[in-house]
Parts: sequence; structure tokens; C-alpha cells
Amino acid sequence: MELQDFILRARVLKLYRQALRTARRAPFSARGELRQTIRQEVENNRNCSDKQRIRYLISDGLERLKRLDETLDMQGHR
Repeated sequence: MELQDFILRARVLKLYRQALRTARRAPFSARGELRQTIRQEVENNRNCSDKQRIRYLISDGLERLKRLDETLDMQGHR
């Protein structure tokens, strides 16, 4: 595994953990579905080897996570 691959993998795992932590703040009734959606997104792209696509997916994931975080904040879920 090249260094760049290792760094991308670490970024993906960090995003995944952040998303799961954020999902814990969601209302109880939505947590399971949210966790399942997060897991499915990661699984759908598990075998992607195109570094440019992986970078795009990380960027998109961070943007979606930011929106989710803001939504939960506005709803008072801290």
C-alpha cells in the first residue's frame, strides 16, 4: 500500500467515525436508519480504487455531514 493510499484510507475511516458519532445525536427513532444509510454509503464504494473519485466522495461526505450536523443543531439535538 502506498503512502497516499494509506492517507486516503485514514481519511475515509475518520469520516465514517465522525458520521456515526453525529448519528448518535439524532432522535432515537431515526438513529438506526441513519446508521444503516451511513454504512451502506461506505459499503457501496468500498472497492473504489480511483483516487480522484475517493477524494470526491470524501469531500461530498464531509459536506453532507456538515449539513446533518447543522440540521441536528437547529433541531436542538446536541
